[in-house]
Amino acid sequence: MNMPKQQKAEILGCFVDLLDLEQAVETIRNLRECHDTQMVVTLNAEIAYAARDNRQLQAIINSAGLVTADGIGVVWAVRTMGGQIKQRVTGIELVYRVSEEAAREGWRIFLLGSAPGIAEKAADGLCSLYPGLKVAGSEHGYHGSKEMPAVISKINEARPDILMVALGAPRQEYWISEHQAELEVPVCIGVGGSFDVIAGEKKRAPEIFIKLNLEWLYRLLSEPARIKRQVVLPLFVFQVLKNKYMHRNKGDE
Repeated sequence: MNMPKQQKAEILGCFVDLLDLEQAVETIRNLRECHDTQMVVTLNAEIAYAARDNRQLQAIINSAGLVTADGIGVVWAVRTMGGQIKQRVTGIELVYRVSEEAAREGWRIFLLGSAPGIAEKAADGLCSLYPGLKVAGSEHGYHGSKEMPAVISKINEARPDILMVALGAPRQEYWISEHQAELEVPVCIGVGGSFDVIAGEKKRAPEIFIKLNLEWLYRLLSEPARIKRQVVLPLFVFQVLKNKYMHRNKGDE
């Protein structure tokens, strides 16, 4: 199937699709019609910065059929580099919106990831929110390499249209890339810690934090240990501004 060309922005070597939530869902609808398994990456600043010095991770991201701006940092970077983007499209927003669409269209979804029992609870929560949703199966994310063939077989036997993978970034992107050729699933979406929130194990930020694009701050206040990861953000900002300055100077030559 010939996919329509989408506008993209390059952020530290990663290409991000300039789409809002509804456009992202429409793209996923189109990806379902492709002949091979397609990956959807929800990109945040931390992973974009890591991919800058990790060519394998960067190649995985840039091979995806869809890359959304998951964090406000990526949205800021796109705008700073001159791109136009309406909103961020997070992993959890995709889980909810794709599940809603799946219930309407009869798509089958499979949930993989999180601790034992969490994916199952998340599936129950989604079925309560979207009556008629067909959950083809669920499986936790605590499997070793020897168990992986059985996990892949379970997924393929369930015949899902959409596989939601919640292994945390970038582990979920590596996992999808590694098993892409084995998976008989049209679309695989990396959704981070979404299952924990949907299952009620963790709380999402209050609406005011989300509207003010301060969800990262709420998560940091709720989980102080995240400070080790959040220190990447100023480095990301510095590198984006450096790239903008370098590109501007090249344009002046």
